Amino acid sequence: MIDLYGISNMLTAVTCLAIAILVYVKGAKNKINRIWSIFALGVAIYGFGGFKASTAKDPSAAFFWWQIAYIGVIMLPVLITHFIYSFLGINRPHFIKVIYFLNFIMLASDIFCKDLFVGHVSLFFVNSKWFKPAYFIYPPGPLHIIHTLLFYFGLITLAHIDLIKGYRQATSLKRHQIKYFLFATISGFTGGGTSYLPCFGISLYPVFNIAVAFCPLIIAYAILKYRLMDITVAITRTGIFVAVYTLVLGLPFAVAVWLKSWLIQAFGAGWWMSPLVLMAVLATAGPFIYIYISRRAEERLLKEQRRYQNTLKQASLGMTRIRNLRRLLDLITHIITKTVRISYAAIYLYDKQADKYVLQVSRDKGRISIPNLNSDNPLVAWIMVKREPLVYEEVKRQLEDTNDATYRHLEENMRLLNASVVIPSLLEDKFLGFIVLGDKLSGQIYTPDDLNVFQVLASQAALAIENAQFYEETQKMQEQIAQAEKMATIGTMADGLSHQINNRFYALSLIAGDTIDTIKVTDTSKCTPEVKEMLDSINHALGRIQTNVMQGGEVVKGILKYTRKGDESFGALTLDQILDGTLEMVQYKVKLSEIDLMRDYPKDIPRIKGNLVQLQEAFFNFIDNAYDAIVERRTTLKEDGYRGKITVSAQQKDSALGIVVEDNGMGIKDDNLNKIFTPFFTTKTSARRGTGLGLYVIRRIITDTHKGKIALESSYGFGTRFILELPIAK
Repeated sequence: MIDLYGISNMLTAVTCLAIAILVYVKGAKNKINRIWSIFALGVAIYGFGGFKASTAKDPSAAFFWWQIAYIGVIMLPVLITHFIYSFLGINRPHFIKVIYFLNFIMLASDIFCKDLFVGHVSLFFVNSKWFKPAYFIYPPGPLHIIHTLLFYFGLITLAHIDLIKGYRQATSLKRHQIKYFLFATISGFTGGGTSYLPCFGISLYPVFNIAVAFCPLIIAYAILKYRLMDITVAITRTGIFVAVYTLVLGLPFAVAVWLKSWLIQAFGAGWWMSPLVLMAVLATAGPFIYIYISRRAEERLLKEQRRYQNTLKQASLGMTRIRNLRRLLDLITHIITKTVRISYAAIYLYDKQADKYVLQVSRDKGRISIPNLNSDNPLVAWIMVKREPLVYEEVKRQLEDTNDATYRHLEENMRLLNASVVIPSLLEDKFLGFIVLGDKLSGQIYTPDDLNVFQVLASQAALAIENAQFYEETQKMQEQIAQAEKMATIGTMADGLSHQINNRFYALSLIAGDTIDTIKVTDTSKCTPEVKEMLDSINHALGRIQTNVMQGGEVVKGILKYTRKGDESFGALTLDQILDGTLEMVQYKVKLSEIDLMRDYPKDIPRIKGNLVQLQEAFFNFIDNAYDAIVERRTTLKEDGYRGKITVSAQQKDSALGIVVEDNGMGIKDDNLNKIFTPFFTTKTSARRGTGLGLYVIRRIITDTHKGKIALESSYGFGTRFILELPIAK
């Protein structure tokens, strides 16, 4: 008679224990792997307990081993439900807690209240021709019946309904994973369910219990083919190891058993040396055979991965030769999406002016990308500190395990970004931005090897991006320097130009004066009224020409005064003296009639020790910028009754004169306040856009040349205050 039930249980115990250990060792950080490994351990406990119960010699031993077996049985419905919900991403934490609590009660009753759960055991199949008699639970205890109906059939059915719903909604790889998982669990639970038949007095041998042993084999196949859990390589290596060393140890044994007679004939009493030598040879060659086959198997399994990883490595080496930033970013996203075959890729870079990480380029299929992230965003803060890739699935699992607010923010941001992985782009200690990657079109997960390659790519991309940004900034700076040089050249030409212009003005003045004198001495008494009226008009026009020639001469004189280097020495200057000279020039750029310029300080304030030309340049800049801000507020806000106002106030502060230049213009945004004195930074948006050098130069004049202080206060939409402190002349 065959102990088919005992054999099937032993196979189940061995295969499930192996799967449990392998999955846990290779994937303990993964919540799904942990749950599955505990589930497989529960099946192994059931198998081993069932095997011992079927081979027990008396009822008391069988009763004990059925108690052990049912530790595993009680665990299985809850664990499989938890696994299915985690695998499908179904969030039912309260339900899971309740069934675990009930599961604990069932376990306690199995261990401590024997009659409530196991009940009694009876010998079945005594008269069978084929199957060996065995002790089965009969009749079961009341909790055993409740567990069978509510947990084994009810809970498992409910979980599998959700699994079937998930299968209908899933696509690509996930669909295949669910399909094989369904095959495995239906096979296992249907086969195991036949073991309940004797419990209810049905004398039908549980021949299908062997199906429980197939469950881990189907799961192993799903792992290998569809990466149900990320331990494909581990299972392959284990399988190869077992196969190789089965050959190493089994072949000499087979030779010794099957060819013993022939070996005795050939070698006599020393026949046993032949299998021993064969074993030594195979044992020596075994590691090399294992390494060779393992390497070839991994190459086959990871062929596609290796291909795109090598392509990415090669592409990363050529990035630094590209100088155009936009072209570089387009190339990076194109290479990633086409080579790795992913659904979405985007690159965010830090924008100093906005103090945000701004979307520069994206390649997607109908996705709406987030345009920017603030620099204090939890996602940005996390990858800046951790300096390593952030994987969405890991974040979700951490959130399920801990319900930490940090992981909740990370999960939310990654979901909004359509990100499966976020790769930081670092150049030494400098964080330039990050690369967002969507799901692989194949449905496969991102492996540690993938993440390592993407980190290398991101590092090379950071260097290339830094080079491209530096190249573009250099070009921009060269253009601004060239423009500044043009202005400087005009300044150096001012003497010659003013001389030429003054000569023309002098000639016009002489011509106009001579013509006026000629008209005055001409006898017009005999002229008709029309001619007299015409001569009066000409005389008036010539007078206006003379007036404008004189004004033009004053303008030229002012330009010449402003552009000359001037005396480098410092002297005692009044604030009125500085402002008067400033207004002489600023009136030709700013429409002073449109604003109110107020001087709010006493006439007897102390004099300043300074350079007149340089300080006039500084105040020229303050008034010019204030006027631009006033125009911007007037055109942007369109407020009724609004009129621009610039106020210059001053008061003594110990050995310095405190001066405030205040306007009621548009003001400066908070994000730009700390960058206002940066070279080439400008907030001007009109056609009169500046170079961004003015305030940088002014700060140098105030702080370096005059050993003073300068500060800025601004409220966007209301105005700006420049606060100066300049040394008082002694």
